[in-house]
Amino acid sequence: MNQPQMTGKELLFTVLRHQDGPRVPWVPYAGVHAGKLIHVSAKEVLLDADKCFHALLEVNKMYRPDGQPILFDLQMEAEILGCELMWADDNPPSVISHPLEGKKEIPDLSTLPKPSDGRLPLALDVMGRMKKAVGEHTALYGLTTGPLTLASHLRGTDLFRDMFKDAEFAKELMGYCNEVNKQVAKYYIEAGMDIIAAVDPVLSQISEKHYNTFLLDFYTDLFDYIRSLGAFSAFFVCGDATRNIEVMCHSKPDCIAVDENVNMAAAKAITDKYNVTLCGNIPLTTVMLFGTQQDNMKYALDMLDSLDHHNLIIAPGCDMPYAIPVENTIGVVQAIHEPEQVREMLKNYEATDDGIEVELPDYANLPKPLIEVFTLDSASCAACTYMMAAAKDAKNHFGDKVDIVEYKYIYKENIARCKKVGIQHLPSIYINGELKYSSIIPEQEELRATIGQYL
Repeated sequence: MNQPQMTGKELLFTVLRHQDGPRVPWVPYAGVHAGKLIHVSAKEVLLDADKCFHALLEVNKMYRPDGQPILFDLQMEAEILGCELMWADDNPPSVISHPLEGKKEIPDLSTLPKPSDGRLPLALDVMGRMKKAVGEHTALYGLTTGPLTLASHLRGTDLFRDMFKDAEFAKELMGYCNEVNKQVAKYYIEAGMDIIAAVDPVLSQISEKHYNTFLLDFYTDLFDYIRSLGAFSAFFVCGDATRNIEVMCHSKPDCIAVDENVNMAAAKAITDKYNVTLCGNIPLTTVMLFGTQQDNMKYALDMLDSLDHHNLIIAPGCDMPYAIPVENTIGVVQAIHEPEQVREMLKNYEATDDGIEVELPDYANLPKPLIEVFTLDSASCAACTYMMAAAKDAKNHFGDKVDIVEYKYIYKENIARCKKVGIQHLPSIYINGELKYSSIIPEQEELRATIGQYL
């Protein structure tokens, strides 16, 4: 007698329980990209419950996910706590004000988000509707903004100075943000979410020592709390988090999700040691946004061929850009579900080169120091936002004595520039063509001193 086929949800649960399933699960992070599928803007997806729900249903139909996030928006809690947002049609909103900037205050626990606050009613409504519509066969993710990134939203770049000069205050603020995470996680689990993902992109910008000092205890507490409520936990980090993968494992999440800055094979050697599932990490721009459908098939197939399938989930590196061609994601889906058929289709595959040429500045003869900030996109990547903010603070300090430019990796010419410069990890700061900070946000006085050497 034939065994009943395992649903995507059952498959994902199997892997999160560290057991082997019939194939590797697939989780598309279609946040604002969901809007593209029903021809509405990113802003509409995040502000209109009906449009959000219908967009997520379209994701479920077209991309056949085993797991699916609801509202990939790392500004939800920040908005409730007093941060002003700047909205865009093709990106999630970005934080443009920091209520604790310039003042050292720890919010009272009475300020923790309530289900009626901000856009939480919209999120909880859509979660409930998605649970009824697809929850039997698709595992659903609720995303919270991790303690470090949320503290950065509240305090701005002052937080990175606090970590060196007032560690007790910085830790207390992150402790408050952890309580926010627990409160929101509780609401999401009550709304039917199977997996709570703490998304902390700024974490890649700190050292292992700082993780142990400021975050280890809080994340251990958060993941224990999520488990106590009967849900799985995931730990999302962006940027080159390689140095922190092991200490992240010490906090005992069920899963760690990484982006294209991290070598999956090297990371998996660490996560396997701690029996933590690893999730990632199809490149968002070079492959998913600007590649062909065959490029996407090939990348997914190469991941399946090169990695041990135990404790593995295939996903984009982070929240999918709005404009990713639908056929590219469908190519990934096909490679995961029908690898042998796709292998046959790719027999004559050849990667193409855009052939874009870029000219670098004459660094040896610049009239004044040039600060170049290479980012994924400071409008949508929190780690990039605060790296760029640090550079802007320095520019404000030095005024016309220095020049500053940002190169966003979402444009083909900037991808070519990154290749020519030899960028290894994003975000990074170069001064006069010399790498000064790679995947670590500099403390303000340190950055000023570094720039001062070029004046």
